[in-house]
Amino acid sequence: MSSFQILPAIDMIDGQCVRLVRGDYAQKTVFADDPLIKAKEFEAAGADSIHLVDLDGAKAGRPVNDAIIRSVKKETSLFAEVGGGIRTLEQIESYIDAGLDRVIVGTAAVRDRAFLTEAAKKYGDRLAVGIDAKDGCVAIEGWTEKSDLSAVEFAKIVAGLGIATIIYTDISRDGMLAGPNLEAMKIMAQSVSAKVIASGGVTRADDLENLKTTGVAGAIIGKAIYTGDITLEQIWGKKS
Repeated sequence: MSSFQILPAIDMIDGQCVRLVRGDYAQKTVFADDPLIKAKEFEAAGADSIHLVDLDGAKAGRPVNDAIIRSVKKETSLFAEVGGGIRTLEQIESYIDAGLDRVIVGTAAVRDRAFLTEAAKKYGDRLAVGIDAKDGCVAIEGWTEKSDLSAVEFAKIVAGLGIATIIYTDISRDGMLAGPNLEAMKIMAQSVSAKVIASGGVTRADDLENLKTTGVAGAIIGKAIYTGDITLEQIWGKKS
């Protein structure tokens, strides 16, 4: 895996690949019917990592599209991380047992500090915390609720518990093809010892180069690779 990790995103609703605009479930576009086929397409183009999100799970508070997620890990050689609806140690364990490389917790990490502390002790490097920010504050419940907690302050708490990776999403940029919030990413990367993976707004190949200068350890690409604003060849230099 390269030092700057690029993770194409597969977000799932009803077993299909979708993209939302600013996390709004009412603004959904279906881009592909079969997430496994899409994952294999990314792998053939040169990807070595994948970011899988169970959007149904995020809303339901429990994994919903987990069978598809397991099949992606089983049938590709991709480094695979998963988030969405993971609220218990048993659910983390289940994904790790299925071979998932990194499991992302979000809402549960904000709501239940004891859970987060225990998960950090037990799963170490296999655990990431997803911090989704709206106006600089943490959003939870599949982005439907905004808390009063500062994203940077929460990140410091998370890193202090020994969490190795933070997935940081600027919701205002997500699905907008408006470019990433470089300043917010830089502040986050400089504020914590954990690796920060940037999410939201990557629109052009140049955005990836710009993100590298902020100190983040990687980037998630979503809508831009489905609309063709960024081609797979631009990212990996290899025709699929």
